[in-house]
Amino acid sequence: MKITLFIPCFVNTCFPQAGISMVQIFERLGHTVDYREQVVCCGQPAFNSGYWDEARLVDERTLGLLADTDAVVSASGSCGAMLKVFYPQLFDGRPQADAARALAAKCFEFSDFLVTKLGVTDLGARFPGKVTFHDGCHGLRELGVKSQPRKLLEKVRDLELVEMKEAESCCGFGGTFAAKFPMISTAMGEVKCASALETGADFIVSNDSSCLMQIAGLLDRQGRKVRTLHIAEVLASR
Repeated sequence: MKITLFIPCFVNTCFPQAGISMVQIFERLGHTVDYREQVVCCGQPAFNSGYWDEARLVDERTLGLLADTDAVVSASGSCGAMLKVFYPQLFDGRPQADAARALAAKCFEFSDFLVTKLGVTDLGARFPGKVTFHDGCHGLRELGVKSQPRKLLEKVRDLELVEMKEAESCCGFGGTFAAKFPMISTAMGEVKCASALETGADFIVSNDSSCLMQIAGLLDRQGRKVRTLHIAEVLASR
């Protein structure tokens, strides 16, 4: 299968290893990986801020660039939800509506694609460490991704998965939310961090690097040694 990666702008800029790990995994499985550098953003910041016309300027271009793909796999539940759920809403009643629905039908979040589309749960990974998992809001609530990453982590050799009580609670990032409401965002993030620390985990893993950026920043300011990793980095390890 030819798999086109959608690497969000913040992953490309700040967390490239997540995307690199996805490439390694798909190539090990025998698939062809396609990455289109011209696709730079899903348009979510403008969309979430109410600037739908401005978002469409970005997203019309993205629709065209991804029109001929077989499957589009996102490194982020957040941006994956934008493509799969919100593009059809954004272009509803417009000339691009059919293209938006066609793209949505072939878009997948990374862990969901592995488990649901490819039927893969064991990637032969080995990762010694105690891990707790954070469910990003968009992946969980918009895409229904919950069991898929856990099925993958359960097959990783030497990995101990310990669930935190607040696994499904928002980390407080929310993109522009963190900039508009920093005090609320920080308070929400501190609840998430405290819950993760209660597990005694060495690593906090998620399928959304934007959440991990928020969590890592708070942990760093607290002087904590817990590390954050995208699930692809864990699954690519040997």
